Amino acid sequence: MAEHLKKVVIVTGGSRGIGAATSKLLASQGYRVGVNFRSRVSSAETVVAAIEAAGGKAFACEADVSIEGEVASLFDAVEKALGPVTHLVNNAGRLFPQSRLVDIDAARFNEVLTNNVTSCFLCSREFVRRVKTSGAIVNVSSVAARTGSPFEYTDYAASKGAMDTLTKGLSLELAEQGIRVNAVRPGFIYTDMHADGGEPGRVDRLASQIPLQRGGTPEEVARAIAWLLSDEASYVTGSFTNLAGGK
Repeated sequence: MAEHLKKVVIVTGGSRGIGAATSKLLASQGYRVGVNFRSRVSSAETVVAAIEAAGGKAFACEADVSIEGEVASLFDAVEKALGPVTHLVNNAGRLFPQSRLVDIDAARFNEVLTNNVTSCFLCSREFVRRVKTSGAIVNVSSVAARTGSPFEYTDYAASKGAMDTLTKGLSLELAEQGIRVNAVRPGFIYTDMHADGGEPGRVDRLASQIPLQRGGTPEEVARAIAWLLSDEASYVTGSFTNLAGGK
């Protein structure tokens, strides 16, 4: 394949959970993968090592994607290591311990918005500035954008609702350029993020309330992301794929 036709993807928050599963799957499909991380360097390096052991090509790249200057540096580093970026997965996010809205302070609320929404905005803007025609973006939203996540994560839910709006607006702005923008909305997925929220066993607790009677895996979400990025989804933009077991 000619150098300029190579698929190069940045996966933000790629060191664990859905991001790690997506990085590995995309690498197996021929993408060169920029595995972004903010602080988990050993986890990111483990993902890269697994990709390379399977014959793929990846690069671990540190950046806080909620900071404008670091986003530009991230794209520069990935381009230098792997080639021009052609695809983007906005997966980085932050979750705080479960709380009622009345007990959430402004500092926490703003940090969630900055980490989840501003990061999506900054990375998408940088992508669009560099990729003039064709390409694809997938934003990792959440079923919480629909449910509101009362008594637990209303701040997180609000941030994901904003991400959904960004997805729709950007998809319409970029349609004529052939750049597709879609989102996935994971629901009850077995990832370490639940421990961040103070309840590692949350998925098992809620499994009986899920129509499919089980939680999902990061790999199941990754497959949906990979499809939306691929040419198989060439007529899909501005769409939202729910991965919540029917919830």
